[in-house]
Amino acid sequence: MATEELVERLAAHRKLAGVPREQLAWLAEQGTLERFPAGAQLYRTGDPIDHLWIVLEGRFDIHLQRGGGRRRVMEWRGGDIAGLIPFSRLRTSPGDTYSEEPTEILAVHRDRFPEMIRECQELTAILVHVMLDRARHFRSTDLQEDKLASLGRLAAGLAHELNNPASAAARGAEVLGERLEECESAFRALGACRLSEPELAAFAALRACCFTPATAAGRSPLAQAEREEELGDWLERHGLDREAAESLAETDVTPAALEAAAAALPPEALTPTVAALTAAYETHRLAVEIERAAGRVHELVAAVKGFTYMDQARTPKPVDLARGWSDTLTVLRSKAKAKSVRISTEIEPDLPVVVGLGGELNQVWANLVDNAIDAVAEGGRIEVSVRREAEGVVVRVIDDGPGIPPEIVNRIFEPFFTTKPVGEGTGLGLSIARNLIDQHEGELELESRPGRTEFRIILPVEGERQTTKEAS
Repeated sequence: MATEELVERLAAHRKLAGVPREQLAWLAEQGTLERFPAGAQLYRTGDPIDHLWIVLEGRFDIHLQRGGGRRRVMEWRGGDIAGLIPFSRLRTSPGDTYSEEPTEILAVHRDRFPEMIRECQELTAILVHVMLDRARHFRSTDLQEDKLASLGRLAAGLAHELNNPASAAARGAEVLGERLEECESAFRALGACRLSEPELAAFAALRACCFTPATAAGRSPLAQAEREEELGDWLERHGLDREAAESLAETDVTPAALEAAAAALPPEALTPTVAALTAAYETHRLAVEIERAAGRVHELVAAVKGFTYMDQARTPKPVDLARGWSDTLTVLRSKAKAKSVRISTEIEPDLPVVVGLGGELNQVWANLVDNAIDAVAEGGRIEVSVRREAEGVVVRVIDDGPGIPPEIVNRIFEPFFTTKPVGEGTGLGLSIARNLIDQHEGELELESRPGRTEFRIILPVEGERQTTKEAS
């Protein structure tokens, strides 16, 4: 194709509008026309990228291997600019690139970039804007991908966590109906005994022993078994079914209290009295269990709501770091329990105000803890601390895993770099964590050796941020 014809095509290119004609001529002279049929693979993941591509016509797109599989994340059409751009740090293809239809591009090798920067300033300025737009697009896509991955992990853990209290509430409600019938029958039988006022007072005193805060939870299994045996013997001596001893042993009732009640009550009232006590206690216990299960469900839902900030606008505001960490550890608790990982937290009270996006900071905390759980061995330990220090508020996440090998420690924050097996990690979590901390004008640092890996986040304190800027 003649240079003049190629210049005309470049002049009609939508990204190159306003570029002086002599600079378009430079492009035409230094570039090489390349054509690709539909379905051609232009790049493989990891291939070196050495050329600027001015897309004249056609369409091609890039597919990246993400945690859930291969996905198309960006496409270029006639009128776009792709490939390597001056000042870009891009060196290799992050994914597989295919032409979706016959495509024609003008390729300029990176060796020509110094001359381009020197001689074609308007062209270079346009290319830099293209590079920034592309970086923003990939960053936005990466953030969404990582959020989806985080939500996937959250959903899996939440389903497991919710199943336990939901099942407990369902079982409790089912048994509660039976116990209510037993309770009604027992109290009807007791009412038929027509107890006097003193006798009713004796029954009420015995019943109070069953509903005071029980100390059973603090008893050892051996002490509880001995107590059950002692109450069972008392019941047998009075001609009663010793099966009631199992329920009575969970209360604070004693053989002496039972003996005092037996002395005050008519003999025919003793059997319905014990039946009414056990039925009432079992009914009360089931109601408490259902209440606790419902409270646990409410706690989990509140934690997810707090973790995602789903009901709040995406605007910087004072962040409650203690609450954020509480919500984060709540939604990751099931994963830690499944691996018997112990997580200890030390959060300084009355922390100074940090202004930011709470949901995005929680995403950082979740990424760091999730990675730490994966890194440590079964029964491993993770330490989380949040303190006020000279630099600002410092968050530390420390694990006792094997550490990060020195040969890859400098790559750990690179996009798409992961040491996890295929399909188990996107390679985006730490890259996005660093970007999010950068957006909060903070710092994310790493120190690692065998047996101790520490991620340290320093967040500026509100009121000191502006002072630091002015001082600089």
